[in-house]
Parts: sequence; C-alpha cells; structure tokens
Amino acid sequence: MSEWFLAPTRFFVQNFGCRATQADGAALEAQLAARGLASSAERETADVVVLNTCTVTAEADRDARSTIRRVHRENPLARILVTGCYAQRAPDELAARPGVEWVVGNSQKTSIAGVLAGELEYHGQLTGDIFQTRDILTAPILEATGDRTRPNLKIQDGCHNRCSFCVIPYVRGKSRYVSADEVVGQVRMLAGKYKEVVLSGINLGRWGREAGSEMRLPDLLQRLLGETEIARIRLSSVEPMDFSDDLLGLMAESPRIANHVHAPLQSGSDKILRLMHRKYRPKHYADRLAKARALMPDAGIGADVMTGFPGETEELFEESRQFIAAMPFTYLHVFTFSERPGTPAAEMAGAVPIPVRKDRNRVLRELAAAKNAAFRESLLGREVNAVTMEPAGLALTENFIHAQLDLPYAANRLVTLRPRALTAHGVAASIVAAA
Repeated sequence: MSEWFLAPTRFFVQNFGCRATQADGAALEAQLAARGLASSAERETADVVVLNTCTVTAEADRDARSTIRRVHRENPLARILVTGCYAQRAPDELAARPGVEWVVGNSQKTSIAGVLAGELEYHGQLTGDIFQTRDILTAPILEATGDRTRPNLKIQDGCHNRCSFCVIPYVRGKSRYVSADEVVGQVRMLAGKYKEVVLSGINLGRWGREAGSEMRLPDLLQRLLGETEIARIRLSSVEPMDFSDDLLGLMAESPRIANHVHAPLQSGSDKILRLMHRKYRPKHYADRLAKARALMPDAGIGADVMTGFPGETEELFEESRQFIAAMPFTYLHVFTFSERPGTPAAEMAGAVPIPVRKDRNRVLRELAAAKNAAFRESLLGREVNAVTMEPAGLALTENFIHAQLDLPYAANRLVTLRPRALTAHGVAASIVAAA
C-alpha cells in the first residue's frame, strides 16, 4: 500500500448522464463509505475526484473533458479517476488528460472501491471486455434535482439491441438484471421511508429475459405488489414493444403503479426507423400507445425522439412530425442526432447539416410544449393523485405533472390534488385529500 493511502481519503463523486449512471455513482459512494473513506461536500476539498461519465452524445464527451480541466485547475492536488461510459469507450483519450491518474471502464467499475481504498495497487488504465461483464452496481439513488422523496432503483443494465445510432451497448455490455429477491428486498427497505420508488434500467423492459429465467417484468411487479408495502411504483423508460398487454393491463389495474408510460420512439418515419435498426414500425408503436390510452385515459405518455438522423430529408422529417402530432403524447424528450464513433450511423451517407438538425429539434420542442400545455389544461378542476416533494410546496402527479401547491406541505406524502391553473411548466393545485 502506498503512503498516500495511509492517510484518510476524502472522495467526491460527480455523475453525468442517465439514471443508470447516477445509480452506479450511488453504489460506488456506498462502497467507498463502507471501506471507511469519507465523502467530501465539494470537489475543491477532495483528495480523490471520481468523474462518472456519459458518452451518449458529443456534448456529453465535451462536458466530461471540460470538467476534468476545471477540477485540475481548481484542485491541482486532487487525484482524478474517470469512469463510466466515456471511460469504457475511449480510455486512452482520457488517460492523456492532465490530472487524470486512473481511467476505469464500466467493465471494471466494481474494482474502483478497492483501488481507492488501497486494496488494489493500481495506476493507469483499467478496462476489459464489457461483453463479459455480468456484475451490476446497484443502490437506491435520490434525484439530483433536489427531490429527495422518489428514490430510483436500477434493476437492469446493458442492452442486446443494436440501434445504429447508439453507443450504449458497446459501453454497457449485454443485458443483465438484478434478481427478483434482491429487488424485493431493496423495495421492502425503501417502503419504510418513501412512498414512491422509480424502477430504472438501460433497457428496463428486458428485465428477466435471459436464458433460464421464467420471470418477466410484470411478474416482478406482481411480487413487489404482493410482498412489499410500497405505496407507488413508477416505471422509467420501457421500449415500446415491451409494453405488453400484460404489463399495460397490470399498470391499469393497480392503483399502486403510476399511470405513466415512457416509450422511446426516436422517429415517426418508417424509413428512418429501419435505418436506425429499431425493432418496430410506426403502426406497431401507435398500437401500443392506443392500448395504453384506452386502459389509462389520464396517463402521462412520453417519448424520446431524435432529429437529424442521416437520410432524414424534409419529407421524412415532416412524416415524423405528423406522426408525433397524431400520438397522445403529454411530453417529449427531443434530442439532436450526434455521430458516435464506432456506430454504423456515424458512417452513413446523407448527413443532415447541424443547423437543420437543431431547427428540427426546435420544431418538435414547440410541438411537445403545445401537447403538454393541452394535457395540463385538461386536468384543471379534476382530481389527480400525487406525491409531495422537497422543497415543501411541490408535488409530482402520478401522470408526471409538476404541481405547485397552495400551501407548504410535508414531503413524501401521497395526496389528492385539484389543479386550478397552469404555471409555466406545470400546474398550481390545491390538496383535497391526504393519505
């Protein structure tokens, strides 16, 4: 063990990107704390700064590089460890950055606690074949936005799909999942402190779909409903064709599962979906949303959509826009296509100029804003279930609308609200009943 590790080590973990990355960071913090290392409230006072990166877009890469420079400038004595998806994809690139002492890919993430605790003597790069990785770092996490009442629990990692634009399978590996017994145990523990738990994953709908498993996501939900006291379960993003009739039916039947469907679309153009190597067509997607809306008339329904994919002509973009306009969406996450090294789409012909990509992004964001406002307006004067949040006076409805309450109210309570007016991005509401 080096002399540096003999002194107490203060660490700071900064996470970038999706909920899965946030969950990995939370699990890493727990492992470091269990080894007696102390967390630092700020990067400037840490001995070790762990940057848990994303690489889904070029902007995410730039953000990570910028943060490395900033950390090295603000705290030149800090040892920097870079991990996460960017570290898995381009370890050499990150290792060459001034101040970076370790680069640990997702494939070796479970070794980080041992490295920083001095159990493993290691400096430099630590990466491996992500497709051989079976481990999952998991721990309940709370929203980084200040909401401390809705823990996210990652129960699945990796992806078997090979969408032509997506780098995630190459940096997250094969689909794998946390066992049902462990999920039940985690949720049972969380139910003693929280009213709502969000189940998340890289490809959540694939939970249980491995050789030898007879359980599927609806089966897991049935166990959680029967074996835990959790008041509400919310599903994060699920691929459209994984919203089976069984899953949608269970969501509609159980008042303990939030009426909230998030199904990535990416494009409403049949041709673009084929180029993306997506496993459905617009008619299949529309069928799933029609089923969801029929079973859950007041559900929040959202999607990820992309603009500027190679080959997206004005006509194909308009085809996508019209499809999106016809769907019962209540919100959209709109992304601009970003070439990812090593993905088929990065080499495709028909690149769309960046200004055009961004303009199309604006068009869809305006469409999404109009849809969201119309949905919020439809809720005025009606009763809707919600969970109160921090800071006091805020709540989130089960159909994913943020509410500003008339009066401060304790966080982490299930309530019934009556929205009475629209705010800039949500509703103003009064509490009419509390559980």
